[in-house]
Amino acid sequence: MTKSALQIARAAYQPKVPAALKSAVKAVDGEYTQSVADQEEIKKLFPNTYGMPVVTFEKSNEKKAMPAMNVGVILSGGQAPGGHNVIAGLFDGIKAHNATSRLYGFILGPGGLIDHKYMELTADIIDEYRNTGGFDMIGSGRTKLETTEQFDKGLEILKQLDIKALVIIGGDDSNTNACVLAEYYKAINAGVQVIGCPKTIDGDLKNEQIETSFGFDTACKVYSEVIGNIQRDCNSAQKYWHFIKLMGRSASHIALECALQTQPNICIISEEVEEKNMSLDDIVTYIAEIVAKRAAEGNNFGTVLIPEGLIEFVPAMKRLIAELNDFLAKNDVEFKMIKKSEQRAYIISKLTKENSDLYASLPEGVARQLSLDRDPHGNVQVSLIETEKLLSEMVGKKLAEWKAEGKYVGKFAAQHHFFGYEGRCAAPSNYDADYCYSLGYTASCLIASGKTGYMSSVRNTTAPADKWIAGGIPVTMMMNMERRHGEMKPVIQKALVKLDGAPFKKFAANRDEWAMTTSYVYPGPIQYFGPTEVCDEPTKTLQLEQAK
Repeated sequence: MTKSALQIARAAYQPKVPAALKSAVKAVDGEYTQSVADQEEIKKLFPNTYGMPVVTFEKSNEKKAMPAMNVGVILSGGQAPGGHNVIAGLFDGIKAHNATSRLYGFILGPGGLIDHKYMELTADIIDEYRNTGGFDMIGSGRTKLETTEQFDKGLEILKQLDIKALVIIGGDDSNTNACVLAEYYKAINAGVQVIGCPKTIDGDLKNEQIETSFGFDTACKVYSEVIGNIQRDCNSAQKYWHFIKLMGRSASHIALECALQTQPNICIISEEVEEKNMSLDDIVTYIAEIVAKRAAEGNNFGTVLIPEGLIEFVPAMKRLIAELNDFLAKNDVEFKMIKKSEQRAYIISKLTKENSDLYASLPEGVARQLSLDRDPHGNVQVSLIETEKLLSEMVGKKLAEWKAEGKYVGKFAAQHHFFGYEGRCAAPSNYDADYCYSLGYTASCLIASGKTGYMSSVRNTTAPADKWIAGGIPVTMMMNMERRHGEMKPVIQKALVKLDGAPFKKFAANRDEWAMTTSYVYPGPIQYFGPTEVCDEPTKTLQLEQAK
């Protein structure tokens, strides 16, 4: 592998860790827990792993001899910066407990466990990947660990390799599956512990004990750098409105964080759209009014940040999509026989009036995406909808109407961007490099303490790293019951943007000024070497949430 100058320099970086992890540790049990909702149902489903205490690790004066242990690790779901450091921290941790312990990585995600595809992760392999982005050390996958057959198949290889603990690094769905696996192995006395680590750049896996999911910090800094670059270009040419869609299907944490970092003219927050029962036209009118006001002052340019999942948060669009899914599932054969040129009119004639009117108002390209691009379950693939183009086209149409009525005198030209994969495998920021390494090392301590059904937790991360608090949280504590594919299932509750939370309040207090004054901030690229206030700064979201 040919390495860049940055890769070579970063390989020497030693992540900072909580003071407690620098020596022998002891696990201190805190309060016993219950799930965030649906306590009786969750307790019934997880009799062996429900109600366990929160664990905190403290420095111990005596170092106990630990038996050698083989440990397995899985990267699950979409990539997030810092995953390799979780594995490095786990490796160093199990070796610190006993130098003859061994680590095995399952190839391409949970599917590797089921299909018995693995590799031993030795020191020379681990050292190649320290402080690097991506999941390419062992790869990732989206196979869900859900069935007893899968659990038993996985147990075969775990027994064969004498693996006593399995660490699953993933988001809310992956950690839900990890919890189900922990419960099953405990119920049958399989002798295998299961520990989770909180990963997702979307930032929607968090609570009081899990301050942030790893990768969020780096991804937001990557996106904010590029948004800042676009805003500088925007302010230089002063002739385009840039519509920028950002990752975040289920929550708007990325859009909100990037807005706090770059101060765009407009940022739409999906959760607010849903809370206010806003229609698509309400959103379009809001954007168009700001465009018109800026034009009146001679500013025919600006930036608009849009969360990827916005469409699903617009109540009227949600109803339209639900009816479309239902209708097309029942009339699939008939629909396929209609000429493509007539399909739009056919759908308009078949929907209820409210949904028919909304569908008819959509630009033709978006209407076609709604009716043609479907997933294997027959549902609309909302993430494929080019929301940035939909909004700019509808804003342009509204402005043209206002111009004809004499309400608008400016010029409107749009540019479109979608920032997604660009942020998922970036070299982790110092924050994520430190946080991820600490999460992995903490996972090794949870294993050494005999825990199962826990998620690795590192808190107080707006303080210097030696004051961070390492521990673990029972995964059942984060669970509630939700309808999935027509059935009620236990899942980790997604953390959406809180409209009464400090980050949103800060944004809401400033957005009217940012809309009109061109108050752009240009964050620049992630800095890995230099003053701590530049290199180690956590996200604005975390700073505001943790402000005492």
